Amino acid sequence: MKLPHHTGLIGTIVAIIVGLVIGFWPQPSWVEVARVSRAPLLVTVVEEGKTRVIDRYIISAPVTGVACRVDMNVGDNVTQGQVLLGLDPMQSEVLDPRRREEAKARVAAAASALRAAEENARAAKADADYAATELTRIKKLFETGHVSHDVMDKANTAAHSTSAAQRSTNFAVDVARYDLAAAKTALKYSAAQEIDAAEKVPIRAPVTGQILKIHHECKGVVTAGQPILEVGDTSQLEVEIEVLSEDAVSIIPGMRVLFHRWGKNQQPLEGRVRTIEPVGFTKVSALGVEEQRVLIIADITSPYEQWSRLGDGYRVEAQFILWEEKNVLQIPASALFHYQDAWAVFVLENGRAYRRVIKIGQRNGLVAQVFDGLTMEEKVILYPDDTISNGKRVKVRTYN
Repeated sequence: MKLPHHTGLIGTIVAIIVGLVIGFWPQPSWVEVARVSRAPLLVTVVEEGKTRVIDRYIISAPVTGVACRVDMNVGDNVTQGQVLLGLDPMQSEVLDPRRREEAKARVAAAASALRAAEENARAAKADADYAATELTRIKKLFETGHVSHDVMDKANTAAHSTSAAQRSTNFAVDVARYDLAAAKTALKYSAAQEIDAAEKVPIRAPVTGQILKIHHECKGVVTAGQPILEVGDTSQLEVEIEVLSEDAVSIIPGMRVLFHRWGKNQQPLEGRVRTIEPVGFTKVSALGVEEQRVLIIADITSPYEQWSRLGDGYRVEAQFILWEEKNVLQIPASALFHYQDAWAVFVLENGRAYRRVIKIGQRNGLVAQVFDGLTMEEKVILYPDDTISNGKRVKVRTYN
């Protein structure tokens, strides 16, 4: 008779028990899936690179002088042998009052030395004339037997000696004359005086191409070996790419390269690896990490008409093709996980996840090649976590 009074309590207890059962009942996990498919697969290494002219010529000053102003701009076309600019000789020093007076004194001294040499030359000529006359007179006496051989020999020797002395004094006159000219030149050619235009050294283009860089544009003094211009043919480009050393060991000469992102809405360019430099270098990444990198040089093999707008120092994205196949059974790499020293995936079958050990081949970070364990059109679970176990019920998350 008292049972009706406890009906509400019993109902409450039953509701709580049902709620607890429902709450603790295993619920299916929400997952994302992907199908096993066949498609082309590329295993690549992608790094940034930049173009550069294959043959770059740095035109430097052959001698020290004054370079004329360069009336050309970067990008102007030049032909082989074309005169690009001229190089004037250096101007003389400006003579201060003390050095000018010293130069005048040297001119006066050189003039006096010239006059002294001329007087010596006249004296030597007189001696030579006398010796020649004496030789003629003694020769006649010798022929008549009035003088001995010894007298004849002495006269002949004196004639030759005085003749040689005369020639020597003439040479001394020439030397003194040149010294005077040199002293006058030092006084005449000063930077403060106007002089006639001197000879110029023409600087010519070594190849047909374009001006790439102007090191010295305005007129001014340049020293021997100082760079003035850079010239190159931008139709002959190569690409230099800095690659991590651990990736460089997988790259070989002749390997195919694709160049992406070199221009908006442009198709990738084809290329081939030409050189892998044997020396690495350390470079700090954007995150502050020291990396060992290797410089790789690649040639562009696509027709020039496709990349004619490229120039020296342009950025490209180089994709080295380490391995490629046209028809590969593959799954997303995000479905893989390690299980007992092997690779495994969760396969979706009848609403449940079943673990399956598989054998994989090549991977590129996004997809993986499947050798064994999966067939076409099977569904694998992406991003498996600890909530998924073998045989667990799952629901596929769909996106509208």
